[in-house]
Amino acid sequence: MPTIETITDDDERLGDYRALTDVELRTRWEPPNGLFIAEGELVLRRALRAGYRPRSVLVDAKRVGQLDGLPLDDVPVFAGDQAVLEATTGFHVHRGVLASFHRKPDRTAFEVLASARRVAILEDVNNHTNVGAIFRGAAALGMDAVLLSPSCADPLYRRSVRVSMGEVFAVPYARLDPWPSSLAAVREAGFTLLAMTLAPDAIPMRDLSERQRSRTALLLGAEGPGLTRAAMEAADVRVVIPMHNGVDSLNVAAAAAVAFYELCR
Repeated sequence: MPTIETITDDDERLGDYRALTDVELRTRWEPPNGLFIAEGELVLRRALRAGYRPRSVLVDAKRVGQLDGLPLDDVPVFAGDQAVLEATTGFHVHRGVLASFHRKPDRTAFEVLASARRVAILEDVNNHTNVGAIFRGAAALGMDAVLLSPSCADPLYRRSVRVSMGEVFAVPYARLDPWPSSLAAVREAGFTLLAMTLAPDAIPMRDLSERQRSRTALLLGAEGPGLTRAAMEAADVRVVIPMHNGVDSLNVAAAAAVAFYELCR
């Protein structure tokens, strides 16, 4: 069991945890300062297992037992009641445990591609919940990596990490920049670029040839607008998930999961 210090009021050492519900503030604060927040015991354990180095832990005093057996001997661990946690973070900490972690050095897109056969490429997916859900699907269904356009949401933002159930730590990812010209380099690395779209000339994913499936990069656009014209023009093949009952589309995370299954089956 790590050494735990009880906090009864505002404390400057809890700076990593302040205003966690302020998305704009947190996205300006966390990446430049090389940290991210993990929420919940399961996510904390998965971050440790993935080799991320903890900065500190903030725990509900009633749940300190959840930290038993974790490698936190040299990590500051602060415990407080829900009133203290809520005053610091700005919300009721339902899962009882928060941890601040150091980020790892960014990988380049081509380091990620070097060991991958099936990759998801996200364009302008700036909803943290969708990003987290896509990473969870990628991990569960066999995708090797995720590449993100510069405008995509941060996979290590607390909501993304939580929705992914910590699977963002299991899937290699990188930013693909400059965008969209770097898509040509993905093709040069041996990948077939598949654009998910409702365009009339899109073919059902089940009809892809063995060659088209062998080393694939699946492009997914933002909720609503979908892929930009530039991304569509960069693709080798346009693909679609056939719909029934008059439904014209799926949420991007749901569509990604179906597509991942089809590519990896």
